[in-house]
Amino acid sequence: MERIVVTGLDGSAESRAAAEWAAREAQLRDLPLKLVHVWEPVPEPMAQAPLLGAGTMQHWSERIPRDAVDGLRLRHPGLQVSAEQVPGGPAEVLTRVAGDAELLVLGSRGLSGVGGFMVGSVGLSVVAHAERPVVLVRAGEQAADEHEPDPAGIPSAATAYRPVVLGLDVDSADEALLQFAFEAAAVRGTTLRVVHGWSPSPYEVYSLSVSPETQQLLAGQRAVALAAALEPWRAKYPNVEVVEEAVVGVPAHHLVDASRTASLVVVGRRIKRRRFGARIGAVAHAVLHHAAAPVAVVAHH
Repeated sequence: MERIVVTGLDGSAESRAAAEWAAREAQLRDLPLKLVHVWEPVPEPMAQAPLLGAGTMQHWSERIPRDAVDGLRLRHPGLQVSAEQVPGGPAEVLTRVAGDAELLVLGSRGLSGVGGFMVGSVGLSVVAHAERPVVLVRAGEQAADEHEPDPAGIPSAATAYRPVVLGLDVDSADEALLQFAFEAAAVRGTTLRVVHGWSPSPYEVYSLSVSPETQQLLAGQRAVALAAALEPWRAKYPNVEVVEEAVVGVPAHHLVDASRTASLVVVGRRIKRRRFGARIGAVAHAVLHHAAAPVAVVAHH
């Protein structure tokens, strides 16, 4: 695996926002950035049309990554940026290049008027199949959006980063997921807010409704399990402040709420190789569509 940040670029507003986010992330991690422009060959009859000649198509397909590289180098001095054009289907190409990267960054359209993403078929397919972390960034995402407001209440890139939020299932606290979240908080110099949402069993629902003592017992057990899962990572990252939250309810709902004041939301996706397609899991799917911050999906076994 090459230590590099990769982003998919097609010239759209969402892909440009993803490229800017990827550039900032590459600088935080002191890694080079590669822009991958997937070029789908035009059928021969269309390529011969007067307005879509081969020369015109080649001109535009080369101009998109060239202009993007020039702009990123100008706005991010010192960043090592390269571009590559790859023929093929976008989902297949991006899934393949993700396997050779530290992380892959993709753009996604924002939902009109509200926070969240409009995740297209390409993005969902890549997230479902890639075995490296994939970050989804909305169109219009700005650097200031990931920072705390200034004294006047206005988001500013000059202030501290907002917390990184991690959704964690203590019953499957995978190392890859924890390491990605702690590293993301460390490079930002910010707090890691770990949210463990749990839905009680029918027996627990009954017990919670009739016994305050049972409520305290179950909540205490979850909090202890969460603390135990995080203890070795606190030792590995002593400079990262960790806030633990073990809360009753649907995990995705708590994570979407937490995303409103987050710089990044991190969720996991269990790798399950299926004969027909792949799934990303209910929590990751809900967070991808409704979070108000960039979302990183980390595949794990």
